[in-house]
Amino acid sequence: MRQVKTANVNNPAQTDPASDPRMALAAVLDWWREAGVDHAFGDEPRAWLAEEQAPETETPRAVTAQPAFAPPPPPPAERIAGVDALPATLAEFRAWWLTEPSLDSGQVANRVPPRGAEGAALMVLVDHPEAEDGEQLLSGPQGRLLNAMLAAMGLGPDAAYVASCLPRHMPLPDWAALDAAGLGQAVRHHVALARPERLLVFGRHILPLLGHDPTKTAEPLRRFNHEGRTIPLLSVAGLAVLATKPRGKAALWQAWLDWTEQGSV
Repeated sequence: MRQVKTANVNNPAQTDPASDPRMALAAVLDWWREAGVDHAFGDEPRAWLAEEQAPETETPRAVTAQPAFAPPPPPPAERIAGVDALPATLAEFRAWWLTEPSLDSGQVANRVPPRGAEGAALMVLVDHPEAEDGEQLLSGPQGRLLNAMLAAMGLGPDAAYVASCLPRHMPLPDWAALDAAGLGQAVRHHVALARPERLLVFGRHILPLLGHDPTKTAEPLRRFNHEGRTIPLLSVAGLAVLATKPRGKAALWQAWLDWTEQGSV
């Protein structure tokens, strides 16, 4: 009897490559390797070293910019009691000056009164009393310097009315806040009640309390105008500054001579 041979399906070597996709792919790769092509090539260039870009996402909606945080404005300065209805006489003003609590945040101790007579030839105005002051204003080194200056100007220590803008020694005061509280109003009223012939101011930072606005003019204040009265005014450096600068004393003396020679006396 004639025998029929059949393929052994369990032997891969005898399997038809066309019936196995894996074998077909391997055959194609072998063919290209024998042809010398062992890398993949493409017509379009590619930047292999470029960083991968994140896939595009949906365009985010526009975010409304939030306004920057601004701290709340400071509370308005507490007004000095009675500053809108100040005493009508110099004696009454001195009493108010020594006893009004709101003039110095409730502090009434260590206050120093002004000294001198009403209608003096010269009124001297300083920022605050010296630390050494007790019953008399400017009783320390600044006062001794002032007395020497007045003597050189031909004025005795009792010929001038001496006053301060603050009732007690107060280093580094906030002048803008004090002016907003009404201190400038009180100082201007004080000068008007004293009625001096001339006004000598030690410390140019005092000028805003006398009505000078440095934002409008850089020129120093030459005259004090208040309640229909005009008083010649000379402003110089503070006594504490003059005590440490001999040239400042010379400049003050020259300014005094120019001031008096121009008919301001």
